[in-house]
Amino acid sequence: AWRLWKDGKALELIVAGESCNLSEVMRCINICLLCVQQHPDDRPSMASVVWMLGGENTLPQPKKPGFFKGSGPFETPSSSSKIELLSTNEITTSLLYPR
Repeated sequence: AWRLWKDGKALELIVAGESCNLSEVMRCINICLLCVQQHPDDRPSMASVVWMLGGENTLPQPKKPGFFKGSGPFETPSSSSKIELLSTNEITTSLLYPR
C-alpha cells in the first residue's frame, strides 16, 4: 500500500469492478497509512480518525510506515543482496497452572 501511495497509484488497491466513491477510498488509504507511522506521536488518536473519516478537511501526508521493509513479494532481490535480521524479539512465556 505504501509503495502504491508513494507512486500515486493507490487506487490499484481496489478490486476491479467495485463501485465506490474514489475520494473516500483515497481518504481511507491516507488515514490507514497515518495509523501505521513508526513514532506514536505521528499516529492519529481514534477520536482524530473518526473526525478525519467524517470530514472533508485536508489530511496530513503520511511518512514511510515504521514496518516498511522496502522490498515486496513481487520484487526479485538482486544476487548481491542478503537477507538481514531486522530485529530480535526475546520473549518469556509463563504457564499458569491452577491450584
